[in-house]
Amino acid sequence: MEMISHTTRNRLLNIPLVLAMAAVSIAGLLDLNTSSEKLKALILLVAFATILFTQSLWHNRVILVHICLAVLSALAAALLTMPQGWNFFPILFFLLAPLAMIHLPAKAGLVWIGLFTLITGVVFVSVNGPTGLAFLLPFAAGYVFFGIFGWMTVEADHNRVRTEALLAELQTAHQQLQAYTARVEELAIIQERNRIAGEVHDSLGHRLTVAAVQLEGAQRLVRANPERAEKIIATVRDQVREGLAELRRTVAILRASVDEDLPLSAALTRLASQFEDATGLPIHLNLEACPEDLPAVYRQAFFQAAQEGLTNIQRHAKATEAWLNLNPGGGQISLLISDNGAGIPVPPDAAPGGHFGLAGLKERAALLGGEFYVDPRPGGGTQLTFRLPTTAEIPHE
Repeated sequence: MEMISHTTRNRLLNIPLVLAMAAVSIAGLLDLNTSSEKLKALILLVAFATILFTQSLWHNRVILVHICLAVLSALAAALLTMPQGWNFFPILFFLLAPLAMIHLPAKAGLVWIGLFTLITGVVFVSVNGPTGLAFLLPFAAGYVFFGIFGWMTVEADHNRVRTEALLAELQTAHQQLQAYTARVEELAIIQERNRIAGEVHDSLGHRLTVAAVQLEGAQRLVRANPERAEKIIATVRDQVREGLAELRRTVAILRASVDEDLPLSAALTRLASQFEDATGLPIHLNLEACPEDLPAVYRQAFFQAAQEGLTNIQRHAKATEAWLNLNPGGGQISLLISDNGAGIPVPPDAAPGGHFGLAGLKERAALLGGEFYVDPRPGGGTQLTFRLPTTAEIPHE
């Protein structure tokens, strides 16, 4: 629903002011007896209306508001003191009461409403005696009612401004969150590329380099010592086969990716199954408490952590069993990847070969407000912990 602009709202509020001013003026002038009284009242009414409908010139400065209210009150009081003026002209204070509450602080506006009531009461008592106080009550109640209406109008306007400001902040925060999510995804892609580069460099690249050196030696020996050259070539052939087998295992693990609409438990189960098929290493899963309503950026992070952990077990652990546990609770979710292998002899950051994937997981956990670390597993082996908070704001795509 489109909101009414400030200018349009002010114009709409001026309509009842114009109608009320016209009604009071006509009724009051008709109630007067002589032409001189009517002329005097007309001059006072024109002066009153001129100041009333030029609010845009004085409403922004408190001192001018007080001065204009004082002048308007004096003009209204002069109209009240005219013969029969107390019949209709007190209604002019109905117009001043909301103005006092709109353009002044609440306490100052209430003081002005009290003055309007006092002026009206003095005129009523002077004309009707003590019984004039009885006539004063409905007018006093009207002044308070219209004053509260004006104050509520101001509060509504302030609330509208605050709502618009909060909406603008929310839109800005949403845009920043979208940019942050896109940045996380971009870093995840870079991390995955670096990991694949490390895989290829550390495994296949090393074997091909050794094979190339051995083939050069065989080439030099092919005439002088063909038997020795044949053994070298056979060794190179075995190394190439082993390299191809390792490449197939790595590709099988890298090929598994978490689909946007696939629950994390299903993605991890599929990853473990493909890993077992490629390596023959049994994986024990504990995913019963796995939450299924995680945003894609969290599912991708946990999946890649599991993928990297299993890949490291394949390459370094010399393990006979591995475990994959997902434990939510305490405002966080922890993914534990452990094995019963040889363990990591030095911290991952200082290990030979750089452990590109582990360093990338540490960076990604930090980006999402979590943590990643590697510990010895109780009973032998290694345990990787990838933990993300659930109490913080989760970046949705």
